[in-house]
Amino acid sequence: MDFSSAQKYLLSKNQAVQTFPQDPNVGVYKVCHKMFATLTSGVAFARINLKCDPDLALELRAQYDAVQPGYQMNKKHWNTVIFDGSISDEEIYEMIDHSYNLIVSNLLDHERERLLKNG
Repeated sequence: MDFSSAQKYLLSKNQAVQTFPQDPNVGVYKVCHKMFATLTSGVAFARINLKCDPDLALELRAQYDAVQPGYQMNKKHWNTVIFDGSISDEEIYEMIDHSYNLIVSNLLDHERERLLKNG
């Protein structure tokens, strides 16, 4: 996985938007004003922060050295994935999907209905 592939996939999610609120090297990805990812460039390996079910977060950290507790995030609910080539693109896409779906499932009913209707 590389920065461009991750960015393209994040923006392909239904109504995903990208902003750079604090740093031009850190994109923040939201759906309905709720963050589901950050993507960082300008470092040795690009990295992504993704929301994750706490039990799955621990499993992924045990399985992959490139999955770490969320950098500058709530470490129980967020993982940082480093794009060092040790994790397949398909697995990273699944992690992105999981993060996005967690956020969508916790939206207010009217927000989720509007999102699904426009998807």
